[in-house]
Amino acid sequence: MAFADTINSTARKVPTWPLYIVGLLPVPWLFYLAQTGGLGREPIKGLEHELGLIALQLLIAGLAITPLRRFAGLNLIRFRRMLGLLAFTYVSLHLAVWVVLDMNLLWGQMWNDIWKRPYITVGMAGFLVLVPLAVTSNAASLRKLGAAGWRKLHKLTYVAVILGAMHFIWLVKGIQLEPFTYLAAIIALLALRLVPKWTSPVRAGT
Repeated sequence: MAFADTINSTARKVPTWPLYIVGLLPVPWLFYLAQTGGLGREPIKGLEHELGLIALQLLIAGLAITPLRRFAGLNLIRFRRMLGLLAFTYVSLHLAVWVVLDMNLLWGQMWNDIWKRPYITVGMAGFLVLVPLAVTSNAASLRKLGAAGWRKLHKLTYVAVILGAMHFIWLVKGIQLEPFTYLAAIIALLALRLVPKWTSPVRAGT
């Protein structure tokens, strides 16, 4: 447990605000790549994909925090809000690129696509699920909702991350390994929450 104690001690000293800046550094770089041909022959689609993928990765990272604490003794809970807000930012950018650059603000066509294309329907549902989570990711909401109510609301994260994985699976053409790998990681992290607490090495004193 010495390694875990060292990580926990270091994590307590690290301020979160610089990590927001670090987490957003890929954004200008991706827009630069989109303008200079670095994202392939369809730069807008490439930009959408990269922003959405980072959002999914951040959601999965947030999902991993509880299992890491239970089974490895790593207490990174103070970074979970940051990961969630960064994920919401990337999802919002992913959506904004689709609305403004891909669909050119053609609202009628967008609504038709949302209703007729399952991968867009699921992706939009995932975004809507994340909205109340982002809005309530602050101390004032925690006090207003109460700890129990706040935790219950934020279990919607599980729904959002699964919808994100399904959006990815339906988006790609044919059966590809990458989106199913993300889905498998999500299922594994959720399944670990069902493991009885007494099996945790942290609680067992190992």
